[in-house]
Amino acid sequence: MKAVVAINSGSSSIKFSLLTLDGRGGLTLSAGGKIEKIGIAPSLRARSATGGILIERDWPDGAALSHADLLADLFGWAGDHPLDGQDVIAIGHRVVHGGLDFVTPRLVDADLLDRLETLCPLAPLHQPHNLAAIRAIAKLKPDLPQVACFDTAFHHDKPDVASRLAIPRKFHDQGIRRYGFHGLSYEYVAMRLAEIDPALAAGRVVAAHLGNGASLCAMRDCRSVDTTMGFTALDGLVMGTRCGTIDPGVILHFQLRMGMSAADVEDMLYRQSGLLGVSGLSSDMRALAASDAPEAEEAMALFAWRAARETAALASSMGGLDGIVFTAGIGENDAAMRQRICARLAWLGVELDEQANAAGAPLVSTPGSQVAVRVIPTDEERMIALHTLHVLGENLS
Repeated sequence: MKAVVAINSGSSSIKFSLLTLDGRGGLTLSAGGKIEKIGIAPSLRARSATGGILIERDWPDGAALSHADLLADLFGWAGDHPLDGQDVIAIGHRVVHGGLDFVTPRLVDADLLDRLETLCPLAPLHQPHNLAAIRAIAKLKPDLPQVACFDTAFHHDKPDVASRLAIPRKFHDQGIRRYGFHGLSYEYVAMRLAEIDPALAAGRVVAAHLGNGASLCAMRDCRSVDTTMGFTALDGLVMGTRCGTIDPGVILHFQLRMGMSAADVEDMLYRQSGLLGVSGLSSDMRALAASDAPEAEEAMALFAWRAARETAALASSMGGLDGIVFTAGIGENDAAMRQRICARLAWLGVELDEQANAAGAPLVSTPGSQVAVRVIPTDEERMIALHTLHVLGENLS
């Protein structure tokens, strides 16, 4: 049977899925897994569609292992343990930054890779890993088609006022503008919301993609209106190791007054800030929640404060708020963080059902809440597979 592999290389994790064309107009998950805690203590888990364990591997002393190292290990295992009856016809990849030119998925060739390489400085935690995976597979399977799916694409037609920075126009024309990211996640959430709650999908919704990388997206009728990330994936919310929105004067101070190099500032803001920087303990929300250190509580409180603050700002962009959708690792699994954020939005009419929230129900707001609050597990890999098949001209049915 024909199948597609979807690879999603994030800043601290690599998700992968094998999805099979089921002959009934859909895609069936055959196997999937995740390499997580990259840069800390990586672990690899893969399971079949029935839940059977395919591989479990841990690197407790593997903080120095790169995305490329771990992908090589995964590819090596996959080559020795093929799944029966699966004919992989293509591999689809999440590519974080598409810049001005790439607003739809594209079949990968050498020219595309070279052009995407120039965008690496705009997404240094992601783009190099995205492209490294593509290049590694091209060496192993040079005849296997690969498709790049861009995280910026979902936001490309948002209003001009939401894209423009208040800088000289010539720089905007050169592509220095607010792009927005996590688009594959938001696209999937919008698709699922339209299926389960069409009335809410047609309204004003803030989708909260909260994970090691975190952002919010304002959607009207399932289209992006505004988002918290901007020119790079450094902007917006507090993240695992990224600072989010920061006064540009702070950066100037680091360089002009404290003598830090641009490279040192970049490393600090991308890799040493966020939850890790504030807590001094960890970039992982689970570790912070398990800690009784006051610095851990400060980091979690700041995360919630910024998420609530930006949600209210996005409500302004839409002229109101009908719903909030939590997704991604923290958004889907951390009931306590959902409660913290929603408590700060009570003035907007958000009322959380504590029991439903603790149970991780799909709808976690009370019947009387003026704002519906839902939890929708994201599936960027399925979105990647759908785009990959579309590019190849494959008919699901």
